[in-house]
Amino acid sequence: MNPKEQYSAYIKQEAANLGFAACGIAPSEILHEEAAHLDAWLQNGFQAGMSYMERNREPRVNPALLVENAKSVIVFLYNYSPEQRMDEASPYLVSAYAYGHDYHDVIRGKLNVLIQKLKDQVPGIAIRGFVDSAPVLERAWATRAGLGWIGKNSMLISNRNGSYFFISELITDLELEYDKPMGGNYCGDCSRCMDACPTRAITDLSVIDANKCISYLTIENKGEIGPEFKGKYDKWIFGCDICQQVCPWNRFSTPHKEPAFAPDARLMELTGSDWEQMDQEQFKSIFRKSAVKRAKFAGLKRNIDFLSGAG
Repeated sequence: MNPKEQYSAYIKQEAANLGFAACGIAPSEILHEEAAHLDAWLQNGFQAGMSYMERNREPRVNPALLVENAKSVIVFLYNYSPEQRMDEASPYLVSAYAYGHDYHDVIRGKLNVLIQKLKDQVPGIAIRGFVDSAPVLERAWATRAGLGWIGKNSMLISNRNGSYFFISELITDLELEYDKPMGGNYCGDCSRCMDACPTRAITDLSVIDANKCISYLTIENKGEIGPEFKGKYDKWIFGCDICQQVCPWNRFSTPHKEPAFAPDARLMELTGSDWEQMDQEQFKSIFRKSAVKRAKFAGLKRNIDFLSGAG
């Protein structure tokens, strides 16, 4: 094998050793087509209150502005499909990705291990890791790296793993062996996700209006929840899994094996009255290591009050 093939094989083997479900590599280049989609999405105001999406546009579409002389974007998928789910009889539900420890912390730790290994292998390498925390169009890079396609619900879908996974990236100036995109979209005529969305947030193929999306409204949204959503929320108080639950490709998802993502027993045992009577100290105790802390106590309380009719 030549050096590019050797390093690529090494990265993929180390990724597997760290528990990643898949790894693909794409050449670093400007995302012209994706930039046009991003601009149209922003012009329609579909970013809602996520003003950060309007900033740093150029780094979002050009990795060389994140890592000088970038040559490769290495993309990883990490499975979070749960073996145990919250009781559907519960009056309140949390998205499965937040059952355990915050994925930012868990996956960042794994990327840091891999970064150090690569620095040991290639002294002087320029490399940075990203876990849903920087201006990176992660799903665009995942498709270019051959890991799947963008579904009608805008999620990355893999024909091997479904869509219950976290996406992360390494951007580096190391030239590598590149994977081929799958090509095409394998959703076919299926529209289950679009039909199932209770707020009709999927406005077009792979286009989400965050103003209507339950995940946005219960997490990033800093304001009140509009009365037009009364009766449309089902039971979701942090995130929403509906468009993934109905996706036929998720019949291929298998339970994750990551101990850090195991459900917190306290979360799974909460009753409706426990949620409604929760105070800030209980919130901090239960969700100290969870992604749920992103909503903050006030945000979670707002979501509960909205569903319970107290708000």
